[in-house]
Amino acid sequence: MTENNSEVAVLGGGCFWCIEAVYNMIEGVTSVMSGYAGGHTANPGYYEVCGGQTGHAEVVSVEFDPSQVTFPEILEVFFASHDPTTLNRQGADVGTQYRSVILYSSDTQLQQAKDFIKALDESGTEPGPVVTELAPLEQFYPAEREHYRFYENNPGSMYCRIVIDPKVAKVRQKFSDKLR
Repeated sequence: MTENNSEVAVLGGGCFWCIEAVYNMIEGVTSVMSGYAGGHTANPGYYEVCGGQTGHAEVVSVEFDPSQVTFPEILEVFFASHDPTTLNRQGADVGTQYRSVILYSSDTQLQQAKDFIKALDESGTEPGPVVTELAPLEQFYPAEREHYRFYENNPGSMYCRIVIDPKVAKVRQKFSDKLR
């Protein structure tokens, strides 16, 4: 929990532009910031992370009001907006920097993530076992400013049209009751 009774979830599900676009639509989410976490290099930059040598994943820090949206609901949106069964890959984005990862900040988040993954695996709705990494959040590094609100600021980009639009459409359809 943070001082203002909000909670933060740090999640990686491929390119951070996709995950950021999805969470910017969810009621109760107060801020979303793209960045890097889970690696061994201090203050990494985009090109270092994309090179795969820092150990970091592209992630988003999602601040939310738990009285409006719970951590399990944040996880529900997370798992619906990427493929958690592909190791170190989301579509054409390949490498550990695109891994599916939940960087938890409390024992409660860790347990809720474990429970969610177990239920998802048992449901049989995924094409294979969930390979999402669970790791403690040690440090979050904000991405460079040009990555913030990429989807909103670059609606004509081919990446936005081909990769992000379908994810946004899926979340809009599946979670219409959770949208702003």
